[in-house]
Amino acid sequence: MDEGTPVAGNQNDDLNNDRATPPESQRAAPAGAGPGEIVDLPVTEAEPAEAKPARTLGPLRMIWRLALHYPRQLTFALLALLTTSAATIAIPARFKLIIDKAFGPGANSSAIGDSFEYLLMIVIVLGLATAVRFYFVSWLGERVVADLRIKVQENLLRLPPSFFEMTSPKEISSRMTSDTAIIEQVVGTTVSVALRNMITGIGGFIYLFTLAPKLTAGLLIGIPLVVGPITYFGRRLRKVSRSSQDRVADVGVLIAEVLGAMRIVQSFGQEVRERERFGRAVEATFETAKRRIIIRAAMTAIVIFLVFGGITGLMWQGALGVATGQISGGTIAAFVLTGGVVAGAFGALTEVYGDLLRGAGAASRLNELLNERPDIAPPARPVALPSPPRGQLAFQRVSFRYPSRPEVLALDDFSLTVEPGETVAIVGPSGAGKSTLFLLAQRFYDPNAGTVRMDGVPLASADPADIRRRMALVPQDGVLFAASARDNLRYGNWDASDDAIWEAARIANAETFLRALPQGLDTDLGESGARLSGGQRQRIAIARALLRDSPILLLDEATSALDAESERLVQDALDKLMASRTTLVIAHRLATVRAADRIIVMDAGRIVEQGTHASLSASDGLYARLARLQFDNIAA
Repeated sequence: MDEGTPVAGNQNDDLNNDRATPPESQRAAPAGAGPGEIVDLPVTEAEPAEAKPARTLGPLRMIWRLALHYPRQLTFALLALLTTSAATIAIPARFKLIIDKAFGPGANSSAIGDSFEYLLMIVIVLGLATAVRFYFVSWLGERVVADLRIKVQENLLRLPPSFFEMTSPKEISSRMTSDTAIIEQVVGTTVSVALRNMITGIGGFIYLFTLAPKLTAGLLIGIPLVVGPITYFGRRLRKVSRSSQDRVADVGVLIAEVLGAMRIVQSFGQEVRERERFGRAVEATFETAKRRIIIRAAMTAIVIFLVFGGITGLMWQGALGVATGQISGGTIAAFVLTGGVVAGAFGALTEVYGDLLRGAGAASRLNELLNERPDIAPPARPVALPSPPRGQLAFQRVSFRYPSRPEVLALDDFSLTVEPGETVAIVGPSGAGKSTLFLLAQRFYDPNAGTVRMDGVPLASADPADIRRRMALVPQDGVLFAASARDNLRYGNWDASDDAIWEAARIANAETFLRALPQGLDTDLGESGARLSGGQRQRIAIARALLRDSPILLLDEATSALDAESERLVQDALDKLMASRTTLVIAHRLATVRAADRIIVMDAGRIVEQGTHASLSASDGLYARLARLQFDNIAA
């Protein structure tokens, strides 16, 4: 885990590895949040992952509100949709006139030509309106999904580490890709198809009444027979659709997990086991999808049978009316064509309803992320930190338990004041709570009791952004991004000039290898800086902290994973970085903290010893025992 963040409250920050152990990937915890808004984005009520799915399309209201941000495009799409529906109904009406007049007694070539010219014009209008509708609804689909992804990411960036302890980032990534793809399909295709068929169906019914009221009244009797199966199967389909999406997310999480650890998989010869595990996940996805397909197929078959069965019966009655002369041939032809259009429209609605339910399930999963609220937020009236900064950090009788593991007391009545410019080293065995100090200092959590102060100001009274601006972190593993060397170096000070970047690189002993890169600072470093060695990544992290130029420096085992030569170069860079700064150092190699002004020895969330290396080594306490273990092993 990067940057010393404990996972699920497991503070296994032992002497050899003061890192938290990541747990297995977990399903998203239920948000449990009520209705709310992110900036200007209205959202609907979140639906916990374990809760019974809603029986309505309510979650799609969020998508509709997003679409309302683009009234011009929405208006054009709706006008085009109305035009296509009107043109579709106009075709049977034109056929009625053609049959009654163009093919009737006394018809001439001029009448026939006029009739077909009007029909051709209707077809042209239908084609153009369909193209316009397709463009604008597709545009809205892409735009809404883009906005939704931005809003979700915006909210995720505000959430504290505790949220990501309970919700796997891989699961979140799956929601941001597969679920948004479903929503894109719903907005760009399904909603348009549903509205078009609904308008066409209603308009067709109205036209049918004008043609043959008695026959159309018979159609209305069959409507409850169609609506009933849609409602029944729709409820079941919504539940299975949500489950299907969860299974697809499981597959995505598993793929990312295994591919990200491929070297470990192959080193331990676990290819067969991982193939079987992936196979089981895929089969579970298939079984869930099969249940969804069966329900949807049954719903479609039953509804289409009822619709077309009813149409067939009515056509039978209409044919008898033509035979007795009660209605004209053109009327029955138009009735047949319009009835087919209406039946097709309502038959299509049974299919798109299933897609709408899938979209509602995807929207509810994304809505959970949008409804998450950070536990740590700026106060209504934040207290300004003193300027210029002094760099004092004080823990006053602090007690703390991680929310995900409340039975463990990470810090117990802990008090420590680090004076400006002082270098304080934190050492101790597993579970001592060393990494917890860094998390509280950066206000990723608030203590359950006691106060943490920066330059005399309680952190709970200050803006978290102001607090973190006054700190620079060098983690155990140099965390880099898949970006250029320049962007990685200036991550803590984005406006830094190239001259400042090269100066920081020189001080961090990184200049030589950076100049040797193929494109210099413009060289892409690969995912997680894969094109660099561990020592090089760490020196870039140090240069990044130098550019940050903050008064307080947090070093989280910055040399623990390096070889001897890299450690020497990194330690030299750290010595330059620490000059004139308040520094807290978590270290398991005691040789690296001999020069600290004070060494704090922690155990079970408390300070058990403090002093210099010499004074602590002379005593027979915990530090002396740890030092003997390390230095004896080195000598051996």
